[in-house]
Amino acid sequence: MMELLNPGNPDFWEALGLIIVVGLILWQRVPAMLAKMLDARAVAIQNELTQAKQLREEAEAILVRYTERASHAQAEAQTILTQAKEEAERFARESEVQLKALIERRERMARDRIARAEAAAMAEIRAMAADAAVAAAGQIIAARLDEQKASALVDGSIKDLASKLN
Repeated sequence: MMELLNPGNPDFWEALGLIIVVGLILWQRVPAMLAKMLDARAVAIQNELTQAKQLREEAEAILVRYTERASHAQAEAQTILTQAKEEAERFARESEVQLKALIERRERMARDRIARAEAAAMAEIRAMAADAAVAAAGQIIAARLDEQKASALVDGSIKDLASKLN
């Protein structure tokens, strides 16, 4: 150790230079400045971590809101779809009922027309039969009735007429 204190020894000058540099560093308060810079950096990192934590919490809250909205939208879409299906089924049932009523009404109208046509045909046949019977009776009466019988028949009818009118 003594030889280190000898100015002729190069290690002495190295040690003296080192002590001067360390002294200057301490005199200029470099460790405090380094500590201050490190503290400032630590505070900045802590602020960034806090800000990142807040951003993460906000992002999670936004994600929860959007997830809720998506589930509500999904539920609403399902409700709309269900209502549309029910509406379509109800419309189909109503259309079927209306179609059946229309078919029944048209069938009833057709039956009524057929019945009227049958009644008209029967009336026409009866009228033709009556006309034919009157014509035949007229021919038979004309062939078998002479003038004397005709006069007696007319006179008897005139006498009966007075009693039938009162």
